[in-house]
Amino acid sequence: MTKKLEDKIAIVTGGNSGIGEATGKVLAGEGAKVALLARRQEKGQTVQDEIRGASGEATFFSCDVSNHLAVEEAVAQVVERYGGVDILVNNAGGGALGGKAGEPMRLEDNQTWDRVISANLTGPFYMTRAVWPHMVSGGGGAIINISSGAAGGGFTPKLLEIGGGFDVSSYYASKAGLEGLTRITASMGGPDNIRVNAIRPQLIVNKQGHHWLEGLREHLQILKGQLQGVDVAKMILFLCSEDARYVTGETMEVGGGFMYKLQ
Repeated sequence: MTKKLEDKIAIVTGGNSGIGEATGKVLAGEGAKVALLARRQEKGQTVQDEIRGASGEATFFSCDVSNHLAVEEAVAQVVERYGGVDILVNNAGGGALGGKAGEPMRLEDNQTWDRVISANLTGPFYMTRAVWPHMVSGGGGAIINISSGAAGGGFTPKLLEIGGGFDVSSYYASKAGLEGLTRITASMGGPDNIRVNAIRPQLIVNKQGHHWLEGLREHLQILKGQLQGVDVAKMILFLCSEDARYVTGETMEVGGGFMYKLQ
């Protein structure tokens, strides 16, 4: 049986844990040659070895996506090893605690703003720009940007009270910006058969199996259970496969029927 991504070359940023790790394993399982990009080398090499141990093909490359020189070097290394780039999953990113329940709400300092925007928005831009000519010369490609439910709105005082805290404003801004980047690059990529889509994971659990809004899960989503990294990875597989050949410029929700969809 032919695998969906046989001999495709995929780059997954933040590929050493969470959604990125799950994505690397799912794509490799469908025949892709996977380049795992991340900063933490030890964990990245562990994921690489796990994929190879399952008869997949993967190589870890150390890269800070917020550094354009590091991005260009990493993409060049991927192309040198595998011969091109067919798929890019912009997953690397992060946030910071903006405040706790009961405290006055304040905007973050310059350093925090710059760090979060660089990781969540500038990094995907650098990565997209670096792989673009390789996708053009290869006859097309698929780019998937990992957004967040934060792109769709903020929070209520009650959510803050139950969750105990909130992300910095730069996190919300960066994810909304990433969806804007998705739409414009989809428009630009059409003539060259480059499809660009985004995914909004909702209450996805962390390494400990929790989410900061865990107490409201049963009130916020239709389906029972917890959203796992592999659930997002399977949506990524769909979007970068021929099954989604006519899908571009879209933001797909993965969240068990999240409340935002009902408004």
